[in-house]
Amino acid sequence: MTFDSVILDSHIVTTKGMLERNIIINDGKIVDFTTDIPQCDKKIQGRGLVAMPGVIDTHVHYGVYSPINEAAITESRAAALGGVTTMMRMLRLGRSYKTHLAEQLAASKTTHYVDYAIHGTIFDEKQADEMKYCVENGIKSFKLYMNLGGEIGHVYMDMDPGATDLFEATVQLEENTIRKVLANAANLGCPVLVHAEDYQMCECGIKKAKQDGKDGLPAWSQSRPPDSEVKSIRKVCQIAREFGTVIYFVHIGSTSALLAIEEERAKGTRIFVETCPHYLTLSYEKQSGYLAKVMPPIRTMQDVEQVWQAVSQNKVDTIGTDHVANRLKRKVGQDVWSSLAGFPGIGTMLPILLSEGVNKNRIHLGQLANLTSANAARIFGMFPQKGAIQKGADADIVLIDLKKEQEVRSEFFGAFSDYMVYEGWSLKGWPQTTMVRGHVVTENMQIVGKVGHGRLVERRLG
Repeated sequence: MTFDSVILDSHIVTTKGMLERNIIINDGKIVDFTTDIPQCDKKIQGRGLVAMPGVIDTHVHYGVYSPINEAAITESRAAALGGVTTMMRMLRLGRSYKTHLAEQLAASKTTHYVDYAIHGTIFDEKQADEMKYCVENGIKSFKLYMNLGGEIGHVYMDMDPGATDLFEATVQLEENTIRKVLANAANLGCPVLVHAEDYQMCECGIKKAKQDGKDGLPAWSQSRPPDSEVKSIRKVCQIAREFGTVIYFVHIGSTSALLAIEEERAKGTRIFVETCPHYLTLSYEKQSGYLAKVMPPIRTMQDVEQVWQAVSQNKVDTIGTDHVANRLKRKVGQDVWSSLAGFPGIGTMLPILLSEGVNKNRIHLGQLANLTSANAARIFGMFPQKGAIQKGADADIVLIDLKKEQEVRSEFFGAFSDYMVYEGWSLKGWPQTTMVRGHVVTENMQIVGKVGHGRLVERRLG
């Protein structure tokens, strides 16, 4: 029999440890591991490289500052170069899912290099009533922004496919909406992703900081204190326990938030925790300017070390980027208050975790595979199709050179964003080849795949 391809001589990261074998791939699946070299159409040299399960980026914003028919191309390109084989989009529709979801799904079908999945954001009770419709159309996780309300309820929704103008809106998240979303999600067997900041505390903090004439990333952090995260965490967990809802806290980066989550877990709340590379590398004590403005804010170096400790102790389940595809002219304003929150990061997640984590002995390769792939696949209903290098799974594989050193340059990724918060950082450990369902999408750190190969991932929950 002639197989499609074989990856030769790599060190394979599996759920049971390291494996020294060749990986046989056929019809988009991993079919066997062997010491032989079978007859095949393509041989991929993996000597000196590590084969890891393709990264599942649990938290990506694209389609906001450019329409999805354009954004999917640029951002999935950056994803592939960064070893990401599945990108999970935070869809902020801002309208009825029943009338506007279909065009978003259609525009996504032909525009991704890598596979993708979608979290549906719910802003009001009308959208909460459409959650079953979303599930029927492949969206099986939902997002709540508890940081939106009052005078800080402004948000950019996702643009319509083909649109040229940004879609601005104001959101007032009510408790009735929160309760309905958590109840519906529990009935549908879907997790709820929560942005945990109390908007009233943040509103007061921002108003006072402005009155006091404060500026900069320290002022941004102090205006949105960790206590606002704690208050929000406790509120949503209390409701979640009432309905038995699974809660997935996104972008956790403070010591206070981590402690509050541990307390809520002890009370019986079903919780998963995501952090981001910037909470493992950046602090307002060391960053200048406004590029690193994000919500929740980056905190202190002590918080950075506490997040690393939580990661190493397996108290954090996943790492997502919270990637925002925006541009510098819109990102940076006259002060921190007028600057845009969020920055790109989908291409640099794996190099950062290899450089700052694996190569500095903070985590081992098995932990990295769990944090960036296996856990996400299990939480969001993709396992065993995705998330591990094993027989029968999709051949989503990234070959990594742990010794490769390269500076971060935004132009390398060719994404919509024309800057990176990590610009100029020298990182050790880079993906060389990325394979999605058996097709080579990047080779020798260059795009070789075709736009439109990426598919909406089928998910099974409940």
